[in-house]
Amino acid sequence: MTGPVEPGFAARARSFGAVATGYAALRPTYPVDAVAFLLEARRERVLDLGAGTGLLTEVVAGLGHDVLAVDPSPEMLAQLTVRLPGVRTAVGTAESLPADSGSVDAVLAGQAAHWFDPPPAAREIRRVLRPSGVLGLVWNTRDARVPWIAALEEVIADEARGHEADQGVVDRFAEELDAEVDVLESGIVQRLTPEDVVAGIATRSYVAVMDDARREEFLSGVRQLLAGHPGTAGRSEIDLPYVTRAYRLTPR
Repeated sequence: MTGPVEPGFAARARSFGAVATGYAALRPTYPVDAVAFLLEARRERVLDLGAGTGLLTEVVAGLGHDVLAVDPSPEMLAQLTVRLPGVRTAVGTAESLPADSGSVDAVLAGQAAHWFDPPPAAREIRRVLRPSGVLGLVWNTRDARVPWIAALEEVIADEARGHEADQGVVDRFAEELDAEVDVLESGIVQRLTPEDVVAGIATRSYVAVMDDARREEFLSGVRQLLAGHPGTAGRSEIDLPYVTRAYRLTPR
């Protein structure tokens, strides 16, 4: 990243391989309307950057696009291949894309762009995009308008602060690419057991890098919240809603 790099950033960025199986099982997918908005229904060749276990890739492929899934973690891509055996994958980063110049109609990044270094990543994205190509950035964030989720955010705030998706990175990429930005807000809901909610929190980078004792202490606090909050206590399944924000950047 340009400027001061937060201590532990690199370790957190590399942490996902260790939690790849849980990530694949417990992270939410993306709403079809948000992905269709990013691709404008006319993009054929798509590079899914930071593809992880294929949650976004699956939606893109389901819309009929040819996808190349790129991620720095072989373990995450192995989970993607289990999910989507027909999709091509390549190990790579935003700052060094394993794709030919002018070879894709769109670069998408789901829950990933806050890990990129905008200046070199923007240069690489511009290199691989065809004329009139787009960069699509999308994040799911827990809907804190729901009381029990607001309480959860308070419980995890000290650890999560500064570690969750920084959507301000959109402005950096818009500047680097001299791009117009269009935005769509959508949403999605997961239905999970309380323990699945805890296990999903465990796939967050700030939890993955904790030592075992600290991780168990932290996750126990989440369990206690779910066991005691009026919105979740005694329930075998919980609705976990997300707000999805999709940003389509069109370089000039």
